[in-house]
Amino acid sequence: MAAALLEAGAQVAVTSRDQERAVAAARRLGRGCLGLGMDVRDEVEVERGAEHVQQQLGGLDVLVNNAGIGMRTVNPRFFSDPQPFWEVPVEGFRDLVATNLTGYFLVARAVVPRFLAAGSGRVVNISMNHSTMNRRGFVPYGPARAGAEALARIMAADLAGTGVTANILLPGGATATGMIPAGLPPERRAQLLAPEVMGPPIRWLCSQEAVGVHGERIVATGFEAWLAARRSRVSDATTVPGKGPP
Repeated sequence: MAAALLEAGAQVAVTSRDQERAVAAARRLGRGCLGLGMDVRDEVEVERGAEHVQQQLGGLDVLVNNAGIGMRTVNPRFFSDPQPFWEVPVEGFRDLVATNLTGYFLVARAVVPRFLAAGSGRVVNISMNHSTMNRRGFVPYGPARAGAEALARIMAADLAGTGVTANILLPGGATATGMIPAGLPPERRAQLLAPEVMGPPIRWLCSQEAVGVHGERIVATGFEAWLAARRSRVSDATTVPGKGPP
């Protein structure tokens, strides 16, 4: 997503708990990208980070809430050997929820008031398939992401009519990221989505065409069909009887 936005001409900040990792990622992404160490579990770091990015980039227009750690942190064999919830380490549960759910809240809490003060801004909350939220052996990842999606829905409701929009975006399937264990069988790895599937929808959500788009849940694998249907609805709604489309 960061690469897609940079290619579209945006300035982008990427964050990590580890400052060196964030800076290295920004360097790989290239010109226009800022790397920042920021632990989304810590409200002081988050507020400091939001202020730093705003100053360095000259403003804030879009927040992509995508911070997360995966099932590997509590069960490295979660694909082949699902772990029942009663065997999940308590600290692992707390850390994942603090990152994947509380992190979304803390970052939005720091950034959205800046959007409101400016009179505009866009929040994109990254989610996942509902089936994964209920999947056997997926505590705490499933519940944390379910909570993040509920939070995203409430964000949209709270922001209605403010000039700040909030939408949900998800890949539409398991994606080839660092959350996938190294030992995944080749046949299953071949079924993973490429991360680039998120590029077109995130670019569109940050574009002029998406002004006013609010409260949507967009699945990246079905984005082109979703966008075509939306454009058709908009065209139908703006057609003047007897004159055809403008």
